[in-house]
Amino acid sequence: MECTGMSAEKEDVIHHQQRMAHPSTGLSELAWMAAMATVVKVLLIPAYHSTDFEVHRHWLALTHSLPFNQWYLDESSPWTLDYPPLFACFEKLLSLFAVHVDPKIVDLINGLNYKAETVVVFQRVTVMLADLVLYFSLWRCCRKLSLEKQRLVYISIVWSPSLFIIDHIHFQYNGFLLGILLLSLSFLSEGQDFMGGLVFAVLLCFKHLFLVAAPVYFVYLLRHYCRGPYRIVKFFTLGISVLAVFLLAFGPFIYYGQVLLADVTSSEALISIWKRPVSCILGSKCVGTL
Repeated sequence: MECTGMSAEKEDVIHHQQRMAHPSTGLSELAWMAAMATVVKVLLIPAYHSTDFEVHRHWLALTHSLPFNQWYLDESSPWTLDYPPLFACFEKLLSLFAVHVDPKIVDLINGLNYKAETVVVFQRVTVMLADLVLYFSLWRCCRKLSLEKQRLVYISIVWSPSLFIIDHIHFQYNGFLLGILLLSLSFLSEGQDFMGGLVFAVLLCFKHLFLVAAPVYFVYLLRHYCRGPYRIVKFFTLGISVLAVFLLAFGPFIYYGQVLLADVTSSEALISIWKRPVSCILGSKCVGTL
């Protein structure tokens, strides 16, 4: 009986060790799920897409054709730029490749409502590639969990019907942005609160709608990071670092006067770089959001 009990105990230990995944095991599981999801996304390339498809194509053309001090002033299309500067820089990066795929994609005037196969394939593929940020952040968040728990998380996010519909049919980059948020949360879960707060500040400079989570971050960092004998130093270090992120993102626009109130008595007092995102938050312009 004693031998049987010891044998059962050993089996339980073995089963527990099998359930606890090695990081590389979880990564291979994620890679397989991501590959399967990508196959579905490729099949969805010719599927329906909303007006947001033209919005992002226009932003490619806008950031490629105009100097950055004109990005938030251009009104050559109804789809004016209403995302923060880092997302505009992301569009600029994509435009460097788009011009080689099809120059008309980045043509500010002649490219309006351009729906050739080249632009459809290019933009769909950029969303798939941007999802790599989501996959990396997912693995970073879950690598210390048991294999069963990793699978549940990976399935719920990688194969999420909502993300499939919003990003790969309707057309958005929410998977990419969610990946940045998860990267921030992964740092917080590891006790690297400073890096978590910094990455979240970067996220806010990509998409302003994540401001809804800012109060939660503020309270968490204030209570969890800014404590102990050096709490004042930590508070100012974190505050200055976050401010530096915003200055790097908005600094060029501050320099060119797009962030300052031009004339408080004028109807143009709220300049575009603030007015457009604010109107988006209030729901007057945003079509698809998280």
